[in-house]
Amino acid sequence: MIHIHHLLTGLIGSPMHAGHATRKMSRRGILMGISCLLLMQLTSVEKSWSKTDVDYYKLFAHSVVVDYKEFKCLEKLWVKESNWRIDAHNKSGGAWGIPQLKNKKLKNMDGFTQIQWGLKYIKHRHETPCQAWAYWLKFKHY
Repeated sequence: MIHIHHLLTGLIGSPMHAGHATRKMSRRGILMGISCLLLMQLTSVEKSWSKTDVDYYKLFAHSVVVDYKEFKCLEKLWVKESNWRIDAHNKSGGAWGIPQLKNKKLKNMDGFTQIQWGLKYIKHRHETPCQAWAYWLKFKHY
């Protein structure tokens, strides 16, 4: 089965190299966001794919984190942290949402906004998703 984010990222090339991918939304990111919205509308037409909100969150994250290797690190990290659930809550650590940040505001945010906050946190604290993942492997938090 083809994952939708793999299909779209193969169709739309990025004019920016991977180092610029997490700094700001690129034209490619905007196109990917629009593509997500269009695909959400077409969901009822295509019955062979079973799409969930998590699929759309991953597609959105991949549109921001262009480099495939970095995206795979992010995917592993957030599977361990929250399994990409927007309502995830770590009561002992006081962390919320997909990125499991210690900010109660995340519990009232949609998944796309949580992803943006999580990527800003990663950029500030670790620089890249793979560096955040390496830190998580060592300390079981990031």
